[in-house]
Amino acid sequence: MEVEGKVTGSLDEVRYKHVRWINIVKPTENETEILGKEFGFHKLDLDDCLSKIQLTKIDEYADYLFFVIHYPISINEGNEYASRQLSVFLGKDYLITLHQGDLKLLAERFHLCKTDENQRQALMSKSSIHLFYHLIDGLVDGLLPILNKLMGDLEAVEDEVFDERIEAVRKLTTLRRQTLTLRRIITPYRRFIDELQSKAYRFSAEDLSPYFDNVKDHIEKALEMLATVSETVEIFKDTELTLNTERTNRVLSVLTVLFTLSIPATVIGTLYGMNVNLPGGIETGSLSFLGPYTTFIVLLFVSLVAALSLALYFHRLGWL
Repeated sequence: MEVEGKVTGSLDEVRYKHVRWINIVKPTENETEILGKEFGFHKLDLDDCLSKIQLTKIDEYADYLFFVIHYPISINEGNEYASRQLSVFLGKDYLITLHQGDLKLLAERFHLCKTDENQRQALMSKSSIHLFYHLIDGLVDGLLPILNKLMGDLEAVEDEVFDERIEAVRKLTTLRRQTLTLRRIITPYRRFIDELQSKAYRFSAEDLSPYFDNVKDHIEKALEMLATVSETVEIFKDTELTLNTERTNRVLSVLTVLFTLSIPATVIGTLYGMNVNLPGGIETGSLSFLGPYTTFIVLLFVSLVAALSLALYFHRLGWL
């Protein structure tokens, strides 16, 4: 038997046989009070549904489980990720999900269950925990596009790291922040799935261990991908730093050599600018055997000889 409709108040729900699924988008205090009256949920759990800063957890009661998990969503045109909370009440014949409307996959599954009989039968024909398995499996599988985009961004920035004309530090820092955010959100799933598997078996006559093992396997693969991205980003950051240091040292070397080659001319020009008796100076009178510019020609020749001598010496040392 299939039933669709509303519970008391404005809470949206769908039923199939003995399983009931209530989905609340952007829960209000009035809606949580309705749940408390109908199902007898603990007041602290209802308050947690309204809070946006709860950590991942599972609370076990005599006739239901209450747990909070988090899911990453893309913000700022995919440049950042943020955590969104999903609160869940799980009983023998019901599943209640409360969230802020950012979990599109969950909303789509709920809509399909309301409108598609085949979907209702596939997801809700066995038990409430079996229904939640399909939801959590879909959420975990939904991480794949996020991780694939992250890997694509990493491959794109690799070419920029080795391009001397492009600074890739900002993109590497963004990738590092994204990776840390995703790892912080996904890592608690390991413990959560283990606890859920051990505590929710009483809500299903079927052994769901293989199903949850499959979810754990997907989580491990996601964390492995994030670990790979994290390690690669660190390598690229070290490489970028090394290449930048090498470029800076190369520029400083050229400037140092040019400055050193200019020292002889600077010293000679400074000496002839002083009021001392030097051949061709002001006190002794300018030289004239090469014309009126003899002193300038002699000073220029001496400076060039000194600079060329230094350049030859640097070349022998391998600095040029």
